[in-house]
Amino acid sequence: MDYYLLTDLAARVGYHLALSGAETFRIEETMRRIIGAYGIECQAFSIPNCVMVSLEAANGKPLMVMKRVGFHGNDLESVEKLNALSRRICAETPDPSVAVQWLDETLKGRRHYSVPVYYLGNFCAAAGFCPVFGGTLRDCLFAGLMGLIIGFVSRQMDKRETNPFFSTIAAAFAMAVPAYLAAGLHLVDYVDSVIIGTLMILVPGLLITTSMRDIIYGDTNSGINRIVQVLLSAFAIALGTAAAWRVTMSVYGVTASSGSASYPAWGQAVMIFVACTGFFILFNVHGQGSALCALGGVITWMTYLLCRELGIGIYGMNFFAAVASALYSELMARSRKYPVTSYLVISIVPLVPGAGIYYTMSLGLSGDVQAAVHKGLETAGVAGSIAVAMLLVSTIFRLVTAQNGKK
Repeated sequence: MDYYLLTDLAARVGYHLALSGAETFRIEETMRRIIGAYGIECQAFSIPNCVMVSLEAANGKPLMVMKRVGFHGNDLESVEKLNALSRRICAETPDPSVAVQWLDETLKGRRHYSVPVYYLGNFCAAAGFCPVFGGTLRDCLFAGLMGLIIGFVSRQMDKRETNPFFSTIAAAFAMAVPAYLAAGLHLVDYVDSVIIGTLMILVPGLLITTSMRDIIYGDTNSGINRIVQVLLSAFAIALGTAAAWRVTMSVYGVTASSGSASYPAWGQAVMIFVACTGFFILFNVHGQGSALCALGGVITWMTYLLCRELGIGIYGMNFFAAVASALYSELMARSRKYPVTSYLVISIVPLVPGAGIYYTMSLGLSGDVQAAVHKGLETAGVAGSIAVAMLLVSTIFRLVTAQNGKK
C-alpha cells in the first residue's frame, strides 16, 4: 500500500471539490470515506481556502498532505463528477495508483459550456427575473443585454483571477451606468426592475447556500467565513450600483421606484424557468438534472405565490417556499444519487434577496436612513427565514437517514 499516494489522492479530491464550491462537510466526508474504504483511520480538515488530510501508516509513520485552495468557482458539474468518483473508489477500492488515474480521467472529462452558451445563461438569468420584479417585456429585453455586460466583465475578471470584491463592484457599476442612462432617456419603463433582475447574477447564491449548510452541519468557522464573503459581495453590489447612480444622477435622479407590471402565475412560472435555466448554465450543471434544477425553482416560486395569496407575511412566504425548495432538493438528490447542492442552489435562487440589497442601497442614497435600516433588517430577516427552513429540512432528512442506517 502506497500510503502517501492514497493520502495525496484524498487531498486532491478534496482540493478540487473546494475549488468547485462544495460544502465543507462534503469535502471532509469525501476525504475520510476514500481513505476509510481502505480500512485506514484518518483526520480530514477543510476550510474555504485550505484542505488537509493526515493518517498513520502501517510502520507508524505519520503522513499529512495539505493543499492551499485559491480562486473558487461555481462548478457544480465538478462536484457531481467528484462525488460519483468517490462513490466508485469506496465501492471498488482499487490500488491507489489506479484511483489516481480515475481522478485524472474525471478531471479531464468534466464538461463546460461554450462561451456563447455562457453569455446565453447571463441573458436568460437577467431577462427571466426582470418581469418577476415588476418589469415590462421591454425591460426584460434590456435586462438581458445588461446581463451580457455583467457576463463579459465577470469573465474578464475571472481570467485574471481578480479579487471577487472588486470584480463584483466593476460588474455592478458597468451594468448600472447604461441602465440609469437608458432610464433617463426613457428607453426602459422600470429601471429598478432591470437592475434588480440583472443583479441576481451577482448575488452569491452558491455561497449563501453552502454557508448555511456548513453551519447546519456544525462547520461554524467555515460557515461564518462564507457569510462574511456573502456580506462583502452584497456591499460590493451596493457600492457598484451606488457609484453608477452618482455618475448618472444628472440624467436620472430617482433612487427607488419599484416596477408595477404584473403577470399571471403561469407567466411567472415560465419566467422563473427561463431564469433558472440561465443559472444552471452559469453554475455549470449538465444533463437532464439541469432541467430538474430549473423545475425546482418553479416549484419554489409557485409556493411563494401561493403563500402570498393566502395572506402569509413576508417571512412566512420565504420560509415555506424555502421548505419546498429544500424538500424537493433532498428528494431529487436521494432518488438520483447526486449531491443535493446542485438542486438546492438553483431552486433557491428565486428567493435570494437581491431586491432587498438593492432597495437598502437606494433608500440610503436618498437620505431616508430609517427606511434603509428597516429594509436592511427585513432583508436579513428574509435570509434568516430561508436559513431556518433549510436547517429544518436538512436536519429531518439527516435524522431519518441515521435511523435507517441503524436498522
